[in-house]
Amino acid sequence: MQIAALPEPPYYMVSFTSQRTNVDDGYGEIGYSMTELASQQPGYLGFESARGADGFGILVSFWKDEDSIRAWKALIDHAEAQRRGREEWYSKYEIRVALVQRAYGFDGEGRQMASAT
Repeated sequence: MQIAALPEPPYYMVSFTSQRTNVDDGYGEIGYSMTELASQQPGYLGFESARGADGFGILVSFWKDEDSIRAWKALIDHAEAQRRGREEWYSKYEIRVALVQRAYGFDGEGRQMASAT
């Protein structure tokens, strides 16, 4: 996984924090297909994710606007993955939607990356 290359703000982010169960039945395949499906949606900008050995994970997806987020949530394949997540793969999760107004960082070589005010 790598840090997503994103445009200058503003844009939206959807944070999905979760605690996995021990059930793996199709989890990896569905996860891969959901990232592929999301990347084909209008307004999709990228994602970043991490999961610890204890099953706690964070996935953040980035979107152009709220309409793009709503359209993604409404897709039938995504709805099915959500259902399976609630029934099989997650013991708990939280979703948070936020408007990114400012973003900045550095590239590891001490150079400041572009920022927005």
